[in-house]
Amino acid sequence: MNAKLVDPTIPTLTPAAHPLNAHATDRAAGVLLGAACGDALGVPYEFARRLGPDEQPAMIGGGLGPYKPGEYSDDTQMHVCIAAVASTGADLTSPTALDQIARNFHRWRDGGASDIGNQTSSVLRAAKNHKTGTPAQAMTAEADAYTARTRFSAGNGSLMRTGIVALAYLDDADGMVQAATMISSLTHSDPECVEACILWCAGIRTAVLEGHFDGVRDGIALLPEDRQEIWHTRLDEAEANPPHHWTRNGYVVTALQAAWSAITNTPVPELAPERGSFPAQHFQLATEAAVRAGDDTDTVAAIAGALLGARWGVSAIPLAWQQAVNGWPTMSGPDLVRLAVLTARKGMDDGDGWPSAPRVKIPGSAGKGYVAQHPADAGVLLGNLPMTEFAGTPPVDAVVSLCRVGQGPIFSSTDIEHVRVWLVDREGENSNLHYALDQAARQVLRLRKEGKRVFLHCVAGRSRTPAVAATYSTLLGTDPRTALTEVWATLGKHWTLLAHPQLHDAVYELAGQQPYRPQSRPRRRFFRKRS
Repeated sequence: MNAKLVDPTIPTLTPAAHPLNAHATDRAAGVLLGAACGDALGVPYEFARRLGPDEQPAMIGGGLGPYKPGEYSDDTQMHVCIAAVASTGADLTSPTALDQIARNFHRWRDGGASDIGNQTSSVLRAAKNHKTGTPAQAMTAEADAYTARTRFSAGNGSLMRTGIVALAYLDDADGMVQAATMISSLTHSDPECVEACILWCAGIRTAVLEGHFDGVRDGIALLPEDRQEIWHTRLDEAEANPPHHWTRNGYVVTALQAAWSAITNTPVPELAPERGSFPAQHFQLATEAAVRAGDDTDTVAAIAGALLGARWGVSAIPLAWQQAVNGWPTMSGPDLVRLAVLTARKGMDDGDGWPSAPRVKIPGSAGKGYVAQHPADAGVLLGNLPMTEFAGTPPVDAVVSLCRVGQGPIFSSTDIEHVRVWLVDREGENSNLHYALDQAARQVLRLRKEGKRVFLHCVAGRSRTPAVAATYSTLLGTDPRTALTEVWATLGKHWTLLAHPQLHDAVYELAGQQPYRPQSRPRRRFFRKRS
């Protein structure tokens, strides 16, 4: 992050007494990236002809920018302005934090805004010329003046950037309400904008902590009593109609309704790995439905994407989308994940330096670096995290990492394509295990079809790596038992995959077969090749 976007003197929040578990961390990591993916997916179709139900939106760029493929617009750009402050652990309700956010908005408008809404533009321009008060006070005063003189002051421009606020106050609902109110009011002080931001933040907060969407409706209790019934009615209307029911969604209420409609009216797929059906696909399907709402497509999809990412996690976001996303100021998917995780962790890295360090600490359990050739494809090398310390010209064109590696370039080259997969090496801690495993294997397949040599690794290279390697073999036509046997032999006949039965069994289940695991020794019988 550009250092100019952060003021080190801003008061910070007290770290949570109980850190987030693996599932909640996955979901927190999905909030900002989920919003950016929705934004970039909607960019090409903004204010254009509405897509039909059978038309597939794609991150092809263009739009009002015009944008590069995968580039997000002002929705995420402004979100990043807030996240730059929130990721330091700042108390977003403090005057210094609000001033820094206001300064970031000005800096963005002056040098980074590829697109900007009319209301936001008017307020920021007037605030720049405001003669009294701090930057936040001037901006809020001009937002209030805009609301007072204009009939149409309830635009969707603050709701689109609200997700990161929820992550800063996962342990403090009252603080979340206060922060959402203040940050919305920097540009959109209309009560309906503030109320919408509170509801969506409540939904994101609950989704991260509890893994469901009930927080949006439950959040109505946080609003003034005389406003609660109207919002219940509005959510009822959203659930009863398709996203394109609201032909104009620049209004904050209809934008929220269109996003909520896309989420609630998109069925969650059943878990049927053998048919390529995973509940995690709800993220993609509902985000696409938000784009098909038409009109302000990038904003509606960004709003939906933040909540969907909070519910399903970064592990549910298609890896192709994660690879494609980019935007001001030189952000990519891992950068957005870092900002979100740091916000949820009150600005603190973990003991390994994740998510901020260029390279995370390599645990002693990883052993020495090793590499082995994939038994079914000589163009795929299997190994462990220490091998990524290799200096010089690497022998591959792409790396698929199944563990945390840090923010810096993999190996010593910035030219190598790097795919990062959220896959946890602990039983029961993968919210979307089958989907993540399938996605990782298909990325290896995609890279190989492009003629790239691939290095596939996790920390020790003994559990996640063989699982993905065997799944890749099944995509090439090998049955799962043979695939596992061959990978086991390639790894020198020792691994830890059997200590992770869910991961092991998922290889079979993705291939449509019943898992086979030995119930007792000797293990050698399980791995013996059939004649």
